[in-house]
Amino acid sequence: MDTPLWHDLVRAFGLVLVLEGLWPFLSPARWRSALLRVSSLDDRLLRGFGLAMMICGVIVLQVAG
Repeated sequence: MDTPLWHDLVRAFGLVLVLEGLWPFLSPARWRSALLRVSSLDDRLLRGFGLAMMICGVIVLQVAG
């Protein structure tokens, strides 16, 4: 029996939360330092980085699916 699409989306979101929580849990001082450096970056650079992450995510989803 196939699970509904929203089940997969919720599971994917949960996995993102777990992965995103690893760094502040394991090394809060380095995470804080990284956030301070990222906060000082130019908006254009952050947007480019975000776009690159989305493109990589779509590629991973296509290859894994």
